[in-house]
Amino acid sequence: MKSDRGLAFAAFATVCIVWGTTYLAIRIAVETIPPLLLTAIRFTIAGVLIFIIARWRGERLSLDRRTLFNLAVIGFLMVAVGNLAVVWAEQWVPSGMAALLVATAPVWMAILEAFRAGGERLDARGMIGMLIGFLGVGLLVTPSGAGSPIDMHFIAGAIAIQIGSLAWQLGSLRGKYAIKHVPLLTSAALQMLFGGVIVGTIGLAIGESSRFVVTPRTFAALAYLTIFGSILAYSAYVYALAHMRTTHMSLYAYINPLVAVILGWAILGERLTVVSIVAMCVILAGVALVQTSRNQPSMPASNDVSAEKSAA
Repeated sequence: MKSDRGLAFAAFATVCIVWGTTYLAIRIAVETIPPLLLTAIRFTIAGVLIFIIARWRGERLSLDRRTLFNLAVIGFLMVAVGNLAVVWAEQWVPSGMAALLVATAPVWMAILEAFRAGGERLDARGMIGMLIGFLGVGLLVTPSGAGSPIDMHFIAGAIAIQIGSLAWQLGSLRGKYAIKHVPLLTSAALQMLFGGVIVGTIGLAIGESSRFVVTPRTFAALAYLTIFGSILAYSAYVYALAHMRTTHMSLYAYINPLVAVILGWAILGERLTVVSIVAMCVILAGVALVQTSRNQPSMPASNDVSAEKSAA
């Protein structure tokens, strides 16, 4: 158990740092690679490689239709909606801004937990934290926060990121409680494969292949996203999620924006305005209130769910 806990915290640290860097890589990659095909290539390649590693390690593949359906749903929510929303938005939203908008992820998780049987219900402090967090998002999408006049593409990107964050947290909850019996590497591989194939099929159907161009710069970004963002960090996320509480796991959203904002400013020259810095502080303060609120079970949970939460 101590070994599992230590590995879980190591995996959590990997997610905090590596995913903070992927916002920069995404921003570079979408310069020439269409968003759907970028997401599809990244996750399909990663899924195949992790599946091969899982088989080499001797993980058994005995999945019924219900489990495969759950894996497909999780892959759809987390890859085809959650990750794709960020990639699509970063065509217009700076990488640091995108990471700050994703920082509301713990708030969405807290909302979902409140409605889950046996989940955790927010108290008044948590509710205030939610309102503060979304106030920070509002500040971020103002002209002063963005550092430039706001166009509809920017607003659409900000909305898409929130939809993607909600979908990601839905997928995370389903992944934690619906497929506990699936070996972790196999689970991560199939989630990525399902999500990648879905996005790739849509991308080809709408003609993104005609706009697919790779330069040395964007190829390097794609390779980084595949190896570090997907193979390493996504697998680490699946492992940490299986061994930590969902509300604690979502704390990675604290660290990702700090890494992304610094890299976006240092490498891409993205502007940091006073309002955007204030918005960052407001968002993180709101998330902190949500995370430190006293949570209570929303309704009596079944014995199975209670056991799962005790083991988490």
